[in-house]
Amino acid sequence: MSESGTAVAQRPEPQPASGGRGGKRPGPFRRLGRWVTSRPGATALYWRQVVNELRKVIWPTRKELITYTTVVVVFVSVMTTIVSLLDIGFAKAVLQVFG
Repeated sequence: MSESGTAVAQRPEPQPASGGRGGKRPGPFRRLGRWVTSRPGATALYWRQVVNELRKVIWPTRKELITYTTVVVVFVSVMTTIVSLLDIGFAKAVLQVFG
């Protein structure tokens, strides 16, 4: 109410967004850091869990690794060539049109 006795609407205080840097909720790495440091022996538990998860990974054989690497290198080379040729073509076209 105002001094004269009439009702006056008041705006609520703006609240910070819950996400992003200005929010109240900490990021996932900060939460992980708090979780690891807040418990005795948690660091050792964390690394044991990391090692256990890495044991579950199916690692490629040497032959598979060479095959996958070759496919990626060839694909990237082909795409780079296509993009380069398009870039040169568009550059020449722009020079022809605009002088």
